[in-house]
Amino acid sequence: MKHLKKGRKFGLKRDQRKALLKRLAGSLILKEKIKTTEAKAKEVRPFVEKLITKSKTNSLANVRSLAKYFSAKVLKKIVSEIGPRFKDRNGGYTRITKTGMRKTDGAKMAIIELIK
Repeated sequence: MKHLKKGRKFGLKRDQRKALLKRLAGSLILKEKIKTTEAKAKEVRPFVEKLITKSKTNSLANVRSLAKYFSAKVLKKIVSEIGPRFKDRNGGYTRITKTGMRKTDGAKMAIIELIK
């Protein structure tokens, strides 16, 4: 039974899975809208939302904890633009829109974007 089992494995090892989430989150923050599989979108959503919540308070500790995940370019954008944009919002920073099946392998596709 799958009770209390959280997260998807995507057929990857732990470090590869963490790298995938970091790259997806970084792309989402830079571009503010990405197209990926539905499972990956659902997996990256809570990860990104926690990071955006941290970026709302611009303290040194929060910036350093975000620096573990992102490059300088992404870090600058999340701290200076995205954090202040969601200052008055209590969660729900992303939207997932299902777009149908991919032609090649039939994977369910989705668009994940930051709310304006």
